[in-house]
Amino acid sequence: MEGTPAPRHVVVVGGGIAGLAAALYLRRGAAHEIRITVLEGAPGIGGKLHVSEVAGLEVDAGAEAMLARRPEGKELARLAGLDDMLVHPGTTHASILSRGALRPLPAGQVMGVPSDLGALASSRVLSPAGLARAALDRVLPPSPATTDVSVAAYVRARVGSEVVDRLIEPLLGGVYAGRSEMLSLQATMPQIAKIARTERSLTRAVADIVAAAPKDAGPVFTTLKNGMGSLPEAVAKASGADVRTGVTVRELIRIPGGWRLVTGPNGDEEVVEADAVVLAVPATAASRLLRREVPGAAAELAGIEYASMAIVTLAYARDAFPAPPSGSGYLVPPVEGRPVKAATFSTIKWPHLAEADPGVIMIRCSIGRLGEEHVLQRDDADLVATAVAEMAEVTGVAAFPLDTRVTRWGGSLPQYNVGHLDRVARIRAATAIQPGLALCGAAYDGVGIPAVAANARTAAAEILAHLAATDARYAAGAAEDPEV
Repeated sequence: MEGTPAPRHVVVVGGGIAGLAAALYLRRGAAHEIRITVLEGAPGIGGKLHVSEVAGLEVDAGAEAMLARRPEGKELARLAGLDDMLVHPGTTHASILSRGALRPLPAGQVMGVPSDLGALASSRVLSPAGLARAALDRVLPPSPATTDVSVAAYVRARVGSEVVDRLIEPLLGGVYAGRSEMLSLQATMPQIAKIARTERSLTRAVADIVAAAPKDAGPVFTTLKNGMGSLPEAVAKASGADVRTGVTVRELIRIPGGWRLVTGPNGDEEVVEADAVVLAVPATAASRLLRREVPGAAAELAGIEYASMAIVTLAYARDAFPAPPSGSGYLVPPVEGRPVKAATFSTIKWPHLAEADPGVIMIRCSIGRLGEEHVLQRDDADLVATAVAEMAEVTGVAAFPLDTRVTRWGGSLPQYNVGHLDRVARIRAATAIQPGLALCGAAYDGVGIPAVAANARTAAAEILAHLAATDARYAAGAAEDPEV
């Protein structure tokens, strides 16, 4: 045998946080030297994690926080050297804009499903009729959901339409920008789905979940002092990968011992060969790349729908408000008929932002849900005017903002519709028989940063296991034939 084989080459397609996390886990898990290339079609990395300046403050233009009670997000930050930059909110007290007024989010709810009917009544989110209907859950006969159903179908059967319309919809809308009539109970609310199989009363079972939850679990959310948008660059650096931006992969072709990736426009193509590939791109792009070699997975991926949204960031002078906003922000049910679906009082929620400039109040307004694409067809000035009018009505601020920013996220939020888990299982079964191919990203097991980090780690482990197996076969062949 002459020498040793060259370092294995793994190409990660997609430079969002999923692909960058996969690159980092590949680097840390590799038993031997490995060459990692990340190919990103956009001019920069990070995907929906991005920071830019508004009124002199660096603030997130995409996701502004991650769940602190799932460990994978914080672990990713630690591996990237950012554990000392994690900060927690000063308040997580949120409201619901229901029946024309801001009302407290009822205590004891789980993703909008109430457990304490007294707290639900005190919040006044529901009408008297809606409250009475919710109480019937305790006496209605069982309605087990033994197969996947929509969130709305099951919750409405137990506690009525008003709970769905005024609690479930705004909470799910804040995560998926989707509709509870279509979203899968199993995929989006697994705790509730487990209850739905066996328990008679939904509210009583949720009360048991709330009672069993640890009382000292710490903050629900966390962020980075320089914004969640600072995470991608740190992860990329820690991965040691060769990150190439502005490179679009057009074709993925199986070749003996690996894969060939064709990049660039027609007539100016570049070919990259790899021992293994991680696809960390949205479902639509993954479907296009797999159409040739894994048509079954491609067809399933093409069925995953995406919602679009925009975030309008407004920076006001603090003294422009009659009284500073209270709480972390509020959610808006679709039945209210307002374009703004949520508002976050960023400098109230995050003390480190307020400390950076005590004279500014920063507010993020989310606009757009699935089926409301017409709202997002307005120009930036119109979206700003919509958000400003919303703040004037809700907070009483009469002044125009000091600065504004509009960030559009077209087709950015995957919809986990009924049957999503079965769809993902079929996608993974189809790709599992393709050696040296793995998928990760928000389209599969969760849209939050911890969930994405978790499936990036799994994808990296699959690739490393494949490389180890092929190395073992190579070593066995070399032992039998010294000329190998």
